[in-house]
Amino acid sequence: MAPEFRPPGPKPAWYRRLPPALQRVATASDRVTSVPLRAGPVLRAAVGALADALPAGHAETVERISQQVADEVCASLGVPRLRVRVALRRPADARGELHGLYTPGNGRGGDQIVLWMLTAKRGQVVAYRTFLRTLLHELCHHLDYELLRLRESLHTQGFYQRESSLFAALGAARFDRP
Repeated sequence: MAPEFRPPGPKPAWYRRLPPALQRVATASDRVTSVPLRAGPVLRAAVGALADALPAGHAETVERISQQVADEVCASLGVPRLRVRVALRRPADARGELHGLYTPGNGRGGDQIVLWMLTAKRGQVVAYRTFLRTLLHELCHHLDYELLRLRESLHTQGFYQRESSLFAALGAARFDRP
């Protein structure tokens, strides 16, 4: 099943400030509003295991399960795998905390996601939904390059719609904890 395509709507102010080449990338990104993921039992089980493991705060376990989620998503979509690393306390500055970071391998492999599982100020384990959405957000950057073949991965409306479509496809909301 191919990604869902939708004509783009009105452009925000930041879009009009982009150079023409990046405007074309943003328009292409906005046209794709979902990711054609069918989550199988292994992927759904990994998502459930993440919900169970995260509150315990063991970075190695959370990293192993996060890697499994990423591997299953990549395999289901036929894109190259990437490495997921889970670190402890989020880096922060005056503007806020960094939740995750995607680093492309620029065609040489070695694509990587780093996720932080503890808040910067209090050192508390982040909420499951926040952590999973961060993983999916960073995976969407990978999918922009590998599945959609975009030249850049921009935070467009289409990008956020694709992130939400992944979350829905995983059935992840059923694992939310009060």
